[in-house]
Amino acid sequence: MLLVLFKRFFGKQSRAAVEQETPEAIVMRIRAGDASRDDFIAAYEPYIAKVTSRFCKRYVNPQYDDEFSIALSAFDEAINQFSPEAGRSFLGFADTVIRRRLIDFVRKEQRHAGSVPTSAFDALDEDEQTINPVERNEAMARYEMQRESDARRLEIAEYNTCLGRYDISFAELPDLSPKHADSRRLLASIAFMLADTPTLMSALGASGKMPIKELCLMAGVSRKTIERNRKYIIALALLRVGDFPHLQGYLQHLQPDDASVSTMKGGSA
Repeated sequence: MLLVLFKRFFGKQSRAAVEQETPEAIVMRIRAGDASRDDFIAAYEPYIAKVTSRFCKRYVNPQYDDEFSIALSAFDEAINQFSPEAGRSFLGFADTVIRRRLIDFVRKEQRHAGSVPTSAFDALDEDEQTINPVERNEAMARYEMQRESDARRLEIAEYNTCLGRYDISFAELPDLSPKHADSRRLLASIAFMLADTPTLMSALGASGKMPIKELCLMAGVSRKTIERNRKYIIALALLRVGDFPHLQGYLQHLQPDDASVSTMKGGSA
């Protein structure tokens, strides 16, 4: 749940933009070449994972489980086959296609499992102990997933502590995120200026107050823009300079675009 909030912090508007239009309308625009198929599929990956997990009666990890890849391909197939005249919603139709492909996959795996049992991969190690490379690799993958999950939780807890020093909580981050992508990029550029200037970060840490005057001069924006988005800027700056390798990956989506930043300087965020 916390990671979902964090993702919303970096992509609030893109999610809202998808939700403003029905899936059926977007599919028709994709087929007409007026919308991005990849963006649509990416926006509905949580739905695809949910359908797949419900079918498998367990959590399906999009990064490791073949079932998710099968479901992703089925969702793409549903985009090509959907017919609005049939009277069904696109998501209902996609659900059916995903389930059919997963059933085919399970049947194929069962036939394969019947002919090649897992024990066929058993081998002896240096101590003449029986090992199974397949089971060992699966166990290592599960361990790595759990390790990364634990690391993210620890990072979130530490990040929340850092935010608390400036009267900011992790839970409120999505509400701090500007609605427009160009506004987010502009404010991100200001936050990065703050984070990359040690004297300003030291001043912020010592007083708890934003060095507004200096940032206005460096970024060429109004005082009102920085004051109104104080918490958002501080949150990004703290994330950039902190020891948060897992969470910092999300900053890549906010790398400033010089052209868009120049345009935004003429207005307000």
